[in-house]
Amino acid sequence: MFGLPTATALIVGSIIGTGVFALPSVLAPYGPISLVAFVAVTVGALALALTFGRLSQRVRGSGGPYVYAREAFGEFAGFLNAWSYWITAWAGNAAIAVAWVGYVEVFVNTGHHKWISAAIALAGLWIPAVVNLAGLKSMGAFQIATTVLKFVPLILMATLGLLFLHPHNFGPFNASGTSPLGAVSAAAAIALFSYIGLETASVAAGRVRNPERNVPRATVYGTLACAAVYLLGTLAVFGAVPHAQLLTSTAPFTDAANAMAGGTWAGNLVAVAAIVSGIGALGGWTMICAEMPDAAARDGLFPQAFARRHRDVPVFGILSSTVLASAITIAAYSNFTHVFTAIVLLSVLTAAIPYLFSAAAQLYWLLTHRRELAPGRLARDLVVAGLALAFSYWSIQGSGYQTVYYGLFAVLLGVPVYIWLKQHRGEYGENALPGPVPLRPAGSDLPEQPAA
Repeated sequence: MFGLPTATALIVGSIIGTGVFALPSVLAPYGPISLVAFVAVTVGALALALTFGRLSQRVRGSGGPYVYAREAFGEFAGFLNAWSYWITAWAGNAAIAVAWVGYVEVFVNTGHHKWISAAIALAGLWIPAVVNLAGLKSMGAFQIATTVLKFVPLILMATLGLLFLHPHNFGPFNASGTSPLGAVSAAAAIALFSYIGLETASVAAGRVRNPERNVPRATVYGTLACAAVYLLGTLAVFGAVPHAQLLTSTAPFTDAANAMAGGTWAGNLVAVAAIVSGIGALGGWTMICAEMPDAAARDGLFPQAFARRHRDVPVFGILSSTVLASAITIAAYSNFTHVFTAIVLLSVLTAAIPYLFSAAAQLYWLLTHRRELAPGRLARDLVVAGLALAFSYWSIQGSGYQTVYYGLFAVLLGVPVYIWLKQHRGEYGENALPGPVPLRPAGSDLPEQPAA
């Protein structure tokens, strides 16, 4: 079982992957206005973190957004959320792996030969899969070690880097050529990718000791720590690397460290931190790829293969998700920048849907049990959940029409799977379903009540 340090490490390790290391280059086409988007996304991410903390106190067990949607809105909503989040997890792993390669290639394959790059990315996907297959104890130690190793260098970059800011490096404030609001919305949709993972402790709540206490704390602490590193680190890179160079950089933090210290030694250290960071994030996300489908499969709302375990490890979930991530990673090497951004936006969209349903579930339960809560707490939780809901809608809108089109198509591909599951209720159905998960208002001492 995970304690508070390991649960927090899971949050930080899942949020800080290679996203923070690759994001300055991806945001560079928008200019420094993307820092405004980052602040807005940080506020929304904190609202989501607080919402997930409350939800984890209200509904016990693993599954996170899937469980919240199922208990509030029924089986079909639960299935769509599990399906959407599953896409987020393995597609996000592909994006992390592709960005991770840019830092590995600081040391090897400096000519960026396409198929060698692809092989490196596949190694980045399968090493964490092997660690997860080895068991839970290996996974917990792996998360703590990689989180510490990557977090210390990032803090140094995010603080000492502020001493090397040069205003002329920032370029035009709004380099996108679009309206300021449009630029902020588009940049925010990309920036949200860096915060995906703030819900991972709630997804794996069944593996956390004293989850009603530790999951909310780990979620908020981990998100706050990541927010500080993200905002300061991105600002440092924008101010240290000329805008024109940043547009084409595949390892922006390495370029920033070299510009600050001179030579290549500092950049090499940052590259090592990015490599460790990516492996740590992939380790956490590989587990999450299997945890939510496992929870849904145990309720008859995902193929039963996802619920089969060997020595308490969901082997099929880990292997299938890694195979899918490998396939999309290989496809990414036809056009790194375009495909990387497309994968990021797809991951954001398919994550924003479960986020939206989770915020909606919290609002539903707050209104349903409003008489059981103190007026002050009710008002505060309503504001936070409402902000999380609005932020989720904004993230979907900012993903762009093409991403929404393909993302909605990918989510709705789950409908035939749901029909197939409904036809096999004898195997996965009513007899396999547990009783309703007890709900209780966060912080209330009233008797538990079944879901409405």
